[in-house]
Amino acid sequence: MEERTLLTLMVFSSLIVLAETIALKHGIEIYKLHVDSRVTSRFAHTLITSKIVNRANESREVTFEVELPKTAFITNFSMSIDGKAYPGIIKEKASAQKEYDTAVAQGQGAGLVRITGRKLEQFHISISIAAASKVTFELTYEELLKRQLGKFELLIKLQPKQLVTHFQIDVHIFEPQGICCLETDSTFMTNELTKALTKVQSETKAHILFKPTADQQRINPELNENLLNGDFVVRYDVKRGATAGDMQIVNGYFVHYFAPHEMPALPKNVIFVIDRSGSMAGRKIEQTRDALLKILRDLRLKDRFSFITFNSKVVEWKSSLLQATSENVASAAGFVQTISASGGTDINRALLAAVSLLDKSEGLPEKSVSMIILLTDGQPTSGESNVEVIQENIQKAVDGKYALFCLGLGFDVSYKFLEKMALSNGGLARRIYENADADLQLQGFYQEVATPILMKIEMHYPENAVEGLTKNNFKLFFEGSEIIVSGKISNELDILPVEIKAQSHAGGLTLREETNVKEKERVFQNQSYIFENFTERLWAYLTIQQLLEKSISAQEEDQKTLEAKALELSLRYSFVTPLTSMVVTKPGDQQQMELANKPTEADNEKSSSFAAGDAYRQRVGSAPGKCFSFDFIQNHFHIALLKRLLSHYSSWLISQLRGKSAIKLSMLISSISVGRVRSKTRAQLLANEYPQLLLQLPKQNDIICLRIDGQAQPSVHLLSDPEQGLTVRGKLGERTNHFVQLEINYANPPVQIHVSTNGVVLGHSNRSVQLPWTKSATSTVQGLSVSVEKERSFTASLSGMVTVRISLIKIPDAFLGLDFLHPDRFSDKVSGALGQFYSKAQFENNSNMNQRADERLLRVSGAEHKVARQYKKDYRLESTSDPVSCWSIDLTP
Repeated sequence: MEERTLLTLMVFSSLIVLAETIALKHGIEIYKLHVDSRVTSRFAHTLITSKIVNRANESREVTFEVELPKTAFITNFSMSIDGKAYPGIIKEKASAQKEYDTAVAQGQGAGLVRITGRKLEQFHISISIAAASKVTFELTYEELLKRQLGKFELLIKLQPKQLVTHFQIDVHIFEPQGICCLETDSTFMTNELTKALTKVQSETKAHILFKPTADQQRINPELNENLLNGDFVVRYDVKRGATAGDMQIVNGYFVHYFAPHEMPALPKNVIFVIDRSGSMAGRKIEQTRDALLKILRDLRLKDRFSFITFNSKVVEWKSSLLQATSENVASAAGFVQTISASGGTDINRALLAAVSLLDKSEGLPEKSVSMIILLTDGQPTSGESNVEVIQENIQKAVDGKYALFCLGLGFDVSYKFLEKMALSNGGLARRIYENADADLQLQGFYQEVATPILMKIEMHYPENAVEGLTKNNFKLFFEGSEIIVSGKISNELDILPVEIKAQSHAGGLTLREETNVKEKERVFQNQSYIFENFTERLWAYLTIQQLLEKSISAQEEDQKTLEAKALELSLRYSFVTPLTSMVVTKPGDQQQMELANKPTEADNEKSSSFAAGDAYRQRVGSAPGKCFSFDFIQNHFHIALLKRLLSHYSSWLISQLRGKSAIKLSMLISSISVGRVRSKTRAQLLANEYPQLLLQLPKQNDIICLRIDGQAQPSVHLLSDPEQGLTVRGKLGERTNHFVQLEINYANPPVQIHVSTNGVVLGHSNRSVQLPWTKSATSTVQGLSVSVEKERSFTASLSGMVTVRISLIKIPDAFLGLDFLHPDRFSDKVSGALGQFYSKAQFENNSNMNQRADERLLRVSGAEHKVARQYKKDYRLESTSDPVSCWSIDLTP
């Protein structure tokens, strides 16, 4: 009875939010959406303007939702309703919190900023406007573009969710050094949309305009849905001249850019410290091995390296660092392939062992860079578990000699712990998102630090003439990055000198440069499209970031001082930072509410779904655990299940409501029951269906969602590959219409694996081993490694062969998802209902002009199938909030 009550409450709460979402969208039109971004010497000033009209005959709720880069600071927000302006005001976060709490307690909406991915965070505000009213939202944010792997990147996220009559992105770039390598990219561009893109470039200026018509934005003639859902990216670099960098000056504030190029790399000594605890089992350890194997191939001959793996025990691959010869790299690759996961997590001993290994290694090049790269997915559970003690131990052992980089895989790690430890030891922390491309993220990070060019960099300016200097001492400089120093010229100077000292491959390096102040200031005169005082605002932006970063590893008293300075600058220059919040006076009363704050990466560890549920519970006054947000039902239910639940509970749900709420819910139930959930909302709901099978096609670089009708036979022959010695069969469940049993047979070694929703049974030589889903476990049979990740996945891998991965999806009727890693290893003889797609699938050219852009013709084993682009849940990922785009096909074997 408790389970039924909980399920009812879950559906009830979610349906109310869903009903409101659908009803409120009706009649709301975004008739203008402009993004105006002006980049001056890497510093970007972006203004987003959205104009919306309520065409309904009654009040409607209007939502303004924008995703902006994590590195950006919001500087301004305002909304204007029928000509009356409501500006946002930035205040100290502590004082704004009380006003926010009051607003939430009174049932008023409150704006939110939350992290939504690797690079983005979301700004969201909803207000109610009267019939026929118009509202204009304006949001401004600023960011310093960071140079990574030789490019600056301006990222603009688009998600209008409806066709917009007047839509445009306008990007102006001014780089006095000269612009090179300018390119644009997007995740949604089609041949038709490229006609709406224009790009004009001169020596120092560039203008990119993207202005699609409503017809060009349309997915197809029948739908009113927008193609513009994804990333629009501008990448470029600047020309490099003077060896000491480039100086830019406006109104007494200077910015110095330093990025030497065409310099030989310093040899590096790197120790990879790899977590192999039980929580790394399955996909995580597989991706880690893949990444390490590719990283090994990128080592230079002069580099030296080693591995330390750890769980409850610490294992050193070698007693000293080895040179990256082909023989040593091959030996290391063999070791990497043996790494398996089990046990606890002793981070303290593992890092101390790495420091000790560097300390005692002999024969390291005198002019070389030593670094430790830690990868972990959890918190310390073995040995020393007090994170403060661990931080103190590691800092004392490193003693400034080496750089420590900490990579946190997933969201079970304490990012604050890793970040403080890295920053205290001359490195940085990075979160690796637990997605299908985690191995590529690991490789990408390594590429950023793979080529050190300089170390111990000191940048000197005249002390009596410069004040407010940002950080000017740097431990390392990597190829493809850039050092930026800013400050204020306090005296009337005609010439601003700079001296740079560093250690390079050839020994001590000294660079000197003198800059004519008045000549540099003239460069920015009469440049009408640059935003005012950009060097001063860039200085404030950089200073605030560095103060906050420094406070992470500072002692408590110093931390307070650093945060006080950062707060003062945040308020003076109107930046929304982790220390400030923006408040706005709500239309209709004088109550102020918090509109925006600045989350940190550590905040990303909090579940956004539960945070949304908490906020909703505060509004309705429910007890914790008795209310679920719309996001929850999106992530855990599909349409078929929703229809089934409605058939049982619709009358009871409606009886619990009154007035308009009951009418809204009744209309929603009716529309879902007959399949008439309209427009984007229906597409989002359909995207929450799990496919039976997902195929990552290596040759087409695309994904197929395959549905097999197996009702006519007890089991389905899914795949056979005689060269791999692999056969897979599956059984569909009577209630789920998904696979509930999978049989995997290997010829060499002769092993049979039975996987069901109850657990895994491993059979070999008349013996069997049972592996339940309730705990993580690993086993090896004649070179075949199998592992269970607790209540998540099962993996079977054999060196040089395709890896089989099975996901356990736990909805009310549990089922199994099947996936193959390294599908390019299948032979041409692979067959079966699923296997044929890996060797014989071929998309036909879209020669039919009347064929929709989201439809294709797929030829498989002589048969033709008409496939359509759809969005489905991706059971390969631990988080399924973002659907996967795939070509959907039904097949009767």
